[in-house]
Amino acid sequence: MKHGAVLIDTARGGLVDQPALVDALRTGQLGSAGLDVFAEEPPARDDALFALDNVVVTPHIAWITTGTFDRSFALAEENCRRVMAGAALLHRAA
Repeated sequence: MKHGAVLIDTARGGLVDQPALVDALRTGQLGSAGLDVFAEEPPARDDALFALDNVVVTPHIAWITTGTFDRSFALAEENCRRVMAGAALLHRAA
């Protein structure tokens, strides 16, 4: 990445080498980072990223948009209807 670039990760924490990210942020190779995911979730309280002033973290909520919020509630409503009807739930993990 270009010197001073901003890294934003809202996909998967394992995509970013976190020790290398910490080094790049400390040295200024990266200007800052915005993280919604971590390699290990939940992250440890003493994770080095939390001590850096050039890092913004969010609690794994980047997926929330008006559309996804509405779909989540529609799915919950449908599954409530299915429970009441004795039907199988949608998207049930095996």
